[in-house]
Amino acid sequence: MAKSKPVAPHAAKHPNAISIGEAIGYLFGDMGNLFVLTFVSTYLKVFYTDCLLPGHGVDATRISTDLTVLFLVIRLWDAINDPLWGIIVDTRRPRKDGKFRPYLKTVSVPLGISTALCFLNVQNYISSYAMLLAFAYITYCVYGMLYTGINIPYGSLASAITDDPNGRTLLSTMRSIGAGVGGAAVTLVAQSIIYDDGTKLNPEKTFVAVCVLSALSIAAYMTCYKTTKERVIYSPEKKKVDIKLTYGTLFKSRPFLTVTIAGLVISGLLQFGSFNQYLTKNYFGNSDLSIWLTISNYAPMVLLILFCPKLAAKFGKKELCTAGLVLSTLSSLVMCFIGPNEYLQANPWPFLLLNFGVGAGYSFVSILNWAVVTDVIDYQEDVTGIKNESAIYAVYTFARKVGQTIADSGGLQLLYRYAKYDPESSGVVGYIPGVGDRMYKMVTRVMAGGYFIIFLLFLFYPLNKKKLAELQESLNKKRYANYEKTQNAQTETVPAEV
Repeated sequence: MAKSKPVAPHAAKHPNAISIGEAIGYLFGDMGNLFVLTFVSTYLKVFYTDCLLPGHGVDATRISTDLTVLFLVIRLWDAINDPLWGIIVDTRRPRKDGKFRPYLKTVSVPLGISTALCFLNVQNYISSYAMLLAFAYITYCVYGMLYTGINIPYGSLASAITDDPNGRTLLSTMRSIGAGVGGAAVTLVAQSIIYDDGTKLNPEKTFVAVCVLSALSIAAYMTCYKTTKERVIYSPEKKKVDIKLTYGTLFKSRPFLTVTIAGLVISGLLQFGSFNQYLTKNYFGNSDLSIWLTISNYAPMVLLILFCPKLAAKFGKKELCTAGLVLSTLSSLVMCFIGPNEYLQANPWPFLLLNFGVGAGYSFVSILNWAVVTDVIDYQEDVTGIKNESAIYAVYTFARKVGQTIADSGGLQLLYRYAKYDPESSGVVGYIPGVGDRMYKMVTRVMAGGYFIIFLLFLFYPLNKKKLAELQESLNKKRYANYEKTQNAQTETVPAEV
């Protein structure tokens, strides 16, 4: 694979500019991600608490403790698995179809199969609670490993498709569209299919639904593979990675640390949103309300997504995200103060309207998040001279998983110990006095606190519009100088004609 020529300083047109068609192709990758991730994030806890584990003489407190330990153990393994995947991807020699794209083709099918197995109801074949719990450990662990094995290369692919700042913002925007379509499609369609008359999760219907979504995810990954191209490749040689240097420099980087901690909280909040399944079921007494919650949350993104790239170019990514987070924080704080009460429990429209406000503010973060991560990759390359996008994505991915684990484990403890949730009595749809009210307080207070923390993190994120422009100018000069130096060295080694 030939080396690509970096952009010359002050070039009139960026040589690695991309078309809208390729950007659309890139969005299919995150659509595939969200087909499986949303289903697992939203329904796996409900499947465990209401279908797989109850009914074996084990009380609710024991189940909540065992599931908390499960999520923690899997994340401890991810502390090894995720950086390992980053090293594998970074050090592997590029193939003729690229360095990152091949993973979309080779990992997608095993990932789809492992996702389906997570929801296989083996109670008909296994009567031991311990064996059922072991089955949950194995299937969830394999799913997590394979998801990382495709998500790290997919995330790294954006920095290889183009190093044009406008192109990267476009890719991040399209990735957000793909995520929005994939996530919303799962929530809107699955909710009305997998519940029996809107009352209780049906394990057989759930398995059929996850099999269909797994097949769709494979098709989406393949589409991304076929429609994208890697351009930004500086060396076809197999790279040696100094693990201490690579990861040591990351944890001294203020932009990386800020974005990574923000990613942890963002991912945790998104994961905690899965507890809306319990809120709509046992506070509002209507499980279908989660569909409207999804619509009210994603609708602002649909309205803003076409304008976000231009707004980011004018005002800056950091500046736009920070302003949006003010709206999300204020909207979620109002949620805390207006409930719970009988009026809101019977009339959820104020809650939905405030959820729209939360979604409107967060949309800027969601749309621009991955462009911000690629900015951090460029910052690290400018400071250290090392381009290790997969290592950065590995740590960032692990941080997001930590956020998910905190949300799952902490949320389950709150659900069982604070809200006093009982699968036997609370597994059906209907308002439960006391339990439902505590669920409302649990969800809204965590949401308000989370968005306020993200707001503070973006305030301290140093790469504003001005500094990003300086960074791109510096990086372009270094890349071009290195390219010219390499070209001159190669010319001097060519024997002169006699």
